[in-house]
Amino acid sequence: METNELYPIFLKAAQLNILIVGGGNVGLEKLNFLLKSSPHAKVYVLAPAIKEEIYELAKKHMSVVLIEESYEHDYLDEKHIVIAATNDQMVNLHVFLEAKRRHILVNLADQPQYCDFYMGGIVTKGNVKIAISTNGKSPTTAKRLRQFFEDILPESIDELVQNLHSYRKRLKGNFEQKIHSLNELTETLLHKNNINN
Repeated sequence: METNELYPIFLKAAQLNILIVGGGNVGLEKLNFLLKSSPHAKVYVLAPAIKEEIYELAKKHMSVVLIEESYEHDYLDEKHIVIAATNDQMVNLHVFLEAKRRHILVNLADQPQYCDFYMGGIVTKGNVKIAISTNGKSPTTAKRLRQFFEDILPESIDELVQNLHSYRKRLKGNFEQKIHSLNELTETLLHKNNINN
């Protein structure tokens, strides 16, 4: 059986410079995905023609910068992440090669072999965020799993997280003692939840 060896991380997208090369439907999809999860993400959208829907999104998100120009390598300057989402595979490949040369994380839309990362399904309930990956094999499965977790996770999960955060700040003792106390408490909560179900 194949194993998913991806390492999940949660990026502070508002502190990074993200470039999307492509202003069409795929670029719009990637921008929507980023802004849904990180509304203050610093995103530059570069394309000679940009869809009206992207302009509408940019009006709602002041951290989005639109650049109506053709791709040039200089646009990768000071970028941390780049997503190639044009309908020209040669342009996408040029973006990929230059990003790799500069050690910039890169994603070529719908080309898993040319990706340092995938944009998986994300479930957000307040401070709780769950990322779902199918290792680039089935975005539809990730979508269905996202819907499943959105349905089963109660809205009150964020209140629980806030309460545990307050409790953790009041705990005395060393790190190991605090972890032990929090593990006991959360195990009790899970057991109680299973009984109620």
